[in-house]
Amino acid sequence: MAPEDTVLVWPHLVYIELICILFGVALILFLSLISPAPLEELASADTTPNPTKAPWYFLGLQELLVYFDPWLAGVVLPTMIIIGLVLIPYIDPNPKGKGYYTFSERKFSIMGFSFGLALWYILIIVGVWFRGLDWSWYWPWDDPHMHQPAGAVKLVDLEVILTSVLGLSESPLVTLGRYAVTMANLITWAFFLGYYAIGFSLPFLFLRNFYRRLGFVRYNLVMFLFLSMMGVPLKIFLRLLADIKYVLVTPWFKI
Repeated sequence: MAPEDTVLVWPHLVYIELICILFGVALILFLSLISPAPLEELASADTTPNPTKAPWYFLGLQELLVYFDPWLAGVVLPTMIIIGLVLIPYIDPNPKGKGYYTFSERKFSIMGFSFGLALWYILIIVGVWFRGLDWSWYWPWDDPHMHQPAGAVKLVDLEVILTSVLGLSESPLVTLGRYAVTMANLITWAFFLGYYAIGFSLPFLFLRNFYRRLGFVRYNLVMFLFLSMMGVPLKIFLRLLADIKYVLVTPWFKI
């Protein structure tokens, strides 16, 4: 890049950032005036609100608790999301992309970051506007004061479905302490590990330039974070569309 094509940070960039900050603060003040925070009366020890919702910025976590084990939804997944989003600028090997964030120079990084951020806000939107009494799903036209009728369909673990559909035995093949491994449980392990195996293999086989550009360590780190991120909406869709409660069940965690 020629010197005549560059500009100084001060005052050109700093002025733009200052204007953006002032505009953002003014927008937040305007929104707070036309739509005040829905504060309620003081909490009472005699009455438990239904539903009990966390502050809006934690509703994504609360929504994840519907689909995953508490320690996965509350600890592992948020930690991976934060670490993954922070690592994006450092695992992007594009030397021309350092110091600025043009879409043309950093398509994969920007799209990955945007998808992760959008996923988080979608979960918050679901928690704010689509969850009602008993944390049931409420459409905007449903009466928020009426309980939803009990559903006829019950959530079932994937290994229970496999046992029923394939006629597999429920007797454990081997017992490891309190972990009884059945044939259906082994198949769910195969599905879980196969998801990562296929996800790691396809870009390696068909996108060799992508692999060469990242290198071995960065490629495996990127694919692990990317597949884990994509696994969150995939698990949510399996719950919503196929009534699958957990894909993999062990005594220590459930996915």
